[in-house]
Amino acid sequence: MGCRRDDLESLAALAIRRARRPVVFGSSMPGKREFERVAAPEGGVRVSPLDRVVYLALAVAFLPALGTLARAWGATEHQSHGFLVPLVAGWIAWGTRDRWGRLPRAIDGRGAALLALALAFYALSLLPGSASGQGIALVAALTGAVWWREGRRRLRALAFPIAFLLFMVPIPSDWFTPFAVQLLLFVSWASEGVLRVLGVEVLRQGNVIVLAGGASLMVAEACSGLTAILTLLPIAVLVAYLSPLNSTRRVVLVALALPIAMGANLLRVVFTVLAAQVWGADTVTADPWHTLAGLLIYAVACLGLLAAARRLRPRGASFAGRSGPPRPDASPPHTK
Repeated sequence: MGCRRDDLESLAALAIRRARRPVVFGSSMPGKREFERVAAPEGGVRVSPLDRVVYLALAVAFLPALGTLARAWGATEHQSHGFLVPLVAGWIAWGTRDRWGRLPRAIDGRGAALLALALAFYALSLLPGSASGQGIALVAALTGAVWWREGRRRLRALAFPIAFLLFMVPIPSDWFTPFAVQLLLFVSWASEGVLRVLGVEVLRQGNVIVLAGGASLMVAEACSGLTAILTLLPIAVLVAYLSPLNSTRRVVLVALALPIAMGANLLRVVFTVLAAQVWGADTVTADPWHTLAGLLIYAVACLGLLAAARRLRPRGASFAGRSGPPRPDASPPHTK
């Protein structure tokens, strides 16, 4: 039985396509161990023994850093959001896994250099027990490892979740203490002005508000607005990332986190003074009422942030978070 010319050409084309397929050593069945292919059409990811050693060694090396960070997050209220930051970053990274797997993988020595510098900085941070230094070293080491073992394009796909991890790095107290003092005085001054507009006679002495009956309320650090700013800022960045906004509107939304946080905290102080006139200062400043009031005001700040994002959002657009995190290559729609 003879073969036609078309049949021979089809067989030759099929042979060429099969010859170009990536070979998976040790596999005798089609589709087996897809994750060991390099940039396979199905989006598989090759995981070599060296990759496993690198990532496992990093996880073991940074276990002390995770313990130091956890203690810092639990020590102060304004750093407590650090427990949630890695979970959110992991969720964002998980949402990009399909596209990330389809990107070509490349070994890049520049990532190895960054990893070496991060490890050296980590060793220096271990000596004084600096939580901030260890947190920065952790993010830098993760960046270097991905860049080294996966390449620049895959690192770019994970740029946002890795950068978001910086919000878990504790800020040294020496940095924000002067700022917190100024916030205390500003909130006290603004609260006095609002209360006088409402017809409430008060006297302010620094960060202490004295009521007409002689009772006094001290505007403590928890009411300065610092905690609201530090915890609302990561949410603002996340909402801006998930919102269908252009770059300018995203920057505006993140910037609005500061006045929204300060405004919500101002409401907290004003309502605390008004409640103290009814139920007494000792009652409204004690738990559980003081903690519940803080949670309620924080919820109001989050709602204000979402309202701002909705106002900035182009008409007809929807949040990308409904179906998971947006792909890194997805660009927001054009706005007029």
